[in-house]
Amino acid sequence: MFPANFISVERISAANQAASKKRILEEVAGLLATASEELTQGAVFDKLLERERLGSTGLGHGIALPHARVAGISEARGAFIQLQNGADFDAIDQQPVDLVFGLLVPEEATEVHLQLLAKLATLFSNAELCNRLRMAKDSETLLHEFILIEPMPKSASA
Repeated sequence: MFPANFISVERISAANQAASKKRILEEVAGLLATASEELTQGAVFDKLLERERLGSTGLGHGIALPHARVAGISEARGAFIQLQNGADFDAIDQQPVDLVFGLLVPEEATEVHLQLLAKLATLFSNAELCNRLRMAKDSETLLHEFILIEPMPKSASA
């Protein structure tokens, strides 16, 4: 399950027109910066770019998961951008990216960060989910898709 307030309609952008990796990271940073009064778009962008320099967060199949650890937040926060057109993101498969999920975790987070990245990578490996995200027309519909993907609690085995 995602942490409370992990993603919100205010941190989702549908049909975004960003057309370059730098512009996409700026857009993601702007959305993520709204998660805390302590954050600024510039500081978040710098952290995302710093991480991106270690290696592209473009997973392939049109998906990117830019992420960073930052001071000033106590819980992980996400933002999502559905691009109007695919953009080069130096993805592992060299294909354009059109779905971008940005993730910020507290500076001291380690295991939580890795668990969230793994969960997001697994979710975005679901072609049906990605198709629904690509077809959504607005931020509210995109948020609804993220709410729908929350897993059902496991039932106790007999």
